[in-house]
Amino acid sequence: MPTDLTSTLILLARLLLGGAFLIFGIRNIANIGPLTAGLTARGLPLPRIAAIIGVALQIIGGALTAIGPYGAWGGAGLIVFVVLATVLFHNFWDYKGADRANHVNATIMNAGLAGAFLLIIAISL
Repeated sequence: MPTDLTSTLILLARLLLGGAFLIFGIRNIANIGPLTAGLTARGLPLPRIAAIIGVALQIIGGALTAIGPYGAWGGAGLIVFVVLATVLFHNFWDYKGADRANHVNATIMNAGLAGAFLLIIAISL
């Protein structure tokens, strides 16, 4: 049985994780053009639609994780988002030197976020 402290910490974790992605998504509405260009460069079909879906995943997944009764769905959506973002934008294997190190760090950070979202899913079930 969760204690009041446990419940408070879970709520805080959901607000921080979900809220961050909600803010990222809202901020990325203004970046649809550059995101589309990046996806075009990677050869992704329908890059504008893919960019819009990515931003929508951030906003909807963030909101569901932060405040919704569907936290597991939000966490799952954000796992999909961070995996795709890692493969499409942090492809460290294509870089050398400092650029490679930056993308390796982003990959490790995204793996950690995926782990946090797995916890959100576990506590939401």
